[in-house]
Amino acid sequence: MTASRVLVLNSGSSSVKYQLLDMRDSSRLAVGLVERIGEQGSRLKHTPLAAGGESREWSGPIADHDAALKAVAAELAKDGLGLDSPELAAIGHRVVHGGKHFTEPTVIDDAVLAEIERLIPVAPLHNPANLTGIRTAQALRPDLPQVAVFDTAFHTTMPESAARYAIDVETADRHRIRRYGFHGTSHAYVSRATAKLLGKAPEDVNVIVLHLGNGASASAVRGGRCVDTSMGLTPLEGLVMGTRSGDMDPAVIFHLARVGDMSIAEIDTLLNKKSGLIGLCGDNDMREIRRRIDEGDERAQLAFDIYIHRLKKYIGAYYAVLGRVDAIAFTAGVGENAAPVREAAVAGLDRLGLAVDPELNAVRGDEPRLISPAGARVAVAVVPTDEELEIATQTYALVGGTDMRAHRAGND
Repeated sequence: MTASRVLVLNSGSSSVKYQLLDMRDSSRLAVGLVERIGEQGSRLKHTPLAAGGESREWSGPIADHDAALKAVAAELAKDGLGLDSPELAAIGHRVVHGGKHFTEPTVIDDAVLAEIERLIPVAPLHNPANLTGIRTAQALRPDLPQVAVFDTAFHTTMPESAARYAIDVETADRHRIRRYGFHGTSHAYVSRATAKLLGKAPEDVNVIVLHLGNGASASAVRGGRCVDTSMGLTPLEGLVMGTRSGDMDPAVIFHLARVGDMSIAEIDTLLNKKSGLIGLCGDNDMREIRRRIDEGDERAQLAFDIYIHRLKKYIGAYYAVLGRVDAIAFTAGVGENAAPVREAAVAGLDRLGLAVDPELNAVRGDEPRLISPAGARVAVAVVPTDEELEIATQTYALVGGTDMRAHRAGND
């Protein structure tokens, strides 16, 4: 039997998310989460989907990622899905930052590990945790192919005019300062799935993808290739997010240091963790913000208006970048579930061919769907993202000897 399973690992600083998929039909065999690693109150939740079993939860101290992955392996083994199974083809790892070097999924070896480590200065919160997960998985299955799938890879097709900042070139190159973009696996998956929804090939479609979650980013995708994206050197640039400011005059940092007597660390915390929606109104949950708006809360209304204003600016900007737009796709937690956000984002853009049908927009569902009126010049779509499937498919395409890329977006 040809090995057809892929384990997807997303290792954070104190958590590990995982999914086991069978790539013969892209079905999920198991999903789970280990959180609060390194604390006394660590927690593991495991759901064996293949057997139709119920979720199992376990609480207790999990000292490190090595212990976490061993606990995951033990849970999988209970369902006959252990890491020692001959049906396991590879382990796919989400790696946040691949810089300019990694433009495709990559089989991990010592040189790849060294480059991911060398990129830590531009991804200090994410790449160390990703490395820890990789090394732990390698220790558990040294014989198994391990593949890195990079958040930044999809955006490496941006032209230099979009990727470079207007600062001294030598300084920028020395310190690797450029716009890298993030959420790339989501933008790749959703742009292809949108083309499929329209009954067209990706190379024939121009799409603006709006990945709206607690972290949020937009991308302009021309013929399947990213030509611009809203996040930059870090995930701080761009749209208003749950706790991040997004675009801002960089001189604000100098002002806070001089006038506010704030340290670099304090400003970093302010802009990444205490700004965005939570900084504006004290909530970063769009459902709670909408509830407060319905009750007449002015701070919540202003936060929503600022969020939409920034979003609409990016829609207009990427419309100009692409020249022709065939579709706008909303995805991720807010994009998939917040009908008022979708409605407000395109309100007043009728002359650009953008509108939503109120009844279609109000429908909730797990499948890609159009919410624009029949005959609209530009399709407006809701396309649930599937980053784990994207990682698994890229991994299997690389190590399984089969080019499945043309089928990725539609197999789930």
